[in-house]
Amino acid sequence: MTTPHTHTTTQGTIAVLGLGRMGEAIATRLAAQGWDVVGWTRSGRISGAVNTTGDPNDAVAAADFVLLALFDGPACRQVLDDVRDLLRTDTLVLNTSTIAPAEASELARQFGPSYVHAPVLGSVPAVAAGTLQILAAADHDALDRARPVLEALGTVRRVDDASTAAALKLIANSSLAGAVLALRDSLRQADALGLPRAQVLDVLELGQLGGFVARKRPFLDTPPAPAAATFTIRALSKDMALLADASNSPLRSASGLADTAAEPDPDPEADIAVAATVPAAEDAVLAPLRAYIRGHATGDPSHFRDAFLPTAHIEGIRDGAFVSWHLDEYCTLFPGRPAPDEPTRTRRIDAVDVHGTVATATMTLSHGADTFTDVFLLARVTDGWRIANKAYHRRTCTT
Repeated sequence: MTTPHTHTTTQGTIAVLGLGRMGEAIATRLAAQGWDVVGWTRSGRISGAVNTTGDPNDAVAAADFVLLALFDGPACRQVLDDVRDLLRTDTLVLNTSTIAPAEASELARQFGPSYVHAPVLGSVPAVAAGTLQILAAADHDALDRARPVLEALGTVRRVDDASTAAALKLIANSSLAGAVLALRDSLRQADALGLPRAQVLDVLELGQLGGFVARKRPFLDTPPAPAAATFTIRALSKDMALLADASNSPLRSASGLADTAAEPDPDPEADIAVAATVPAAEDAVLAPLRAYIRGHATGDPSHFRDAFLPTAHIEGIRDGAFVSWHLDEYCTLFPGRPAPDEPTRTRRIDAVDVHGTVATATMTLSHGADTFTDVFLLARVTDGWRIANKAYHRRTCTT
């Protein structure tokens, strides 16, 4: 591990390919640290801080280092394929992009000792301050050569191989996505309780999400303050999809952020903090779930007919055997009056996830010694949202 330091004289030429938020910040930082920087971006965008060219081949032809700051793996492959023939034999490729582990491994295989995979932890403010955490994978000679460039941006942490570096970056971003979703849950609950947003944010800054809330406060206040995005919903959603694919395991944040990015408001190019301000599911989605709760509370099966589609099935394990009831059969289980112990029973909606015209929901019901977990599939039909099917698990406390 090393600490950042400042270059005072020109150390060599760096071609920065990709001048988005991070790319331009990196190019600006390197130029300020004494490096000769030339930038290029696929969009043709011109940077106001560094020299730019419209042809990536012009950028790399004389470069000692080619630094990639691109959106994803396909972009990295395309750009490197385009400039490969003009790379000098002694040019090092430093890839700071967030890509899949398999993509990083393949690029390392193709370019061998000329490739340094160096994804970074931190966003635009950390670049400007030279405080990025950089996960660098390369052979020793390549990393020794690349270290002065990387140390101009932050602290270098050596990692065994490109695949591991890419995977660790995705894991780091997973914790960030988790913070966004945790904050979203807190804000939704606070809204349901009618709490003032400013007061809620003041208190959240005192807790485990404090640092994140403090940094993102301009996006979270009501109304939000004008501020430039440092990490977009679209980018984080992409990273979580990469992690879900690479790990081949379920990832709540992947679907949660993808759904947020798909909504017309907020804009997928908005800062990730805006994803935490998306309102909870509309009452229309909750209406059939609340009708279902009323059915249990009153014992009146008409509420279930309001909640479910006529074709619905209710399924689970009862007395050790699988049962699948039609709605009519299910309704016959209810006598039209509350259970004797109704005052002690509780029911809560745990989660609702809406995906266009379908939704899933879970609910916990505590009925005496029995606790039920109900899982619902809902559909939006012509007369509103209805429960299409329900499956349940029953746990009985024997103590």
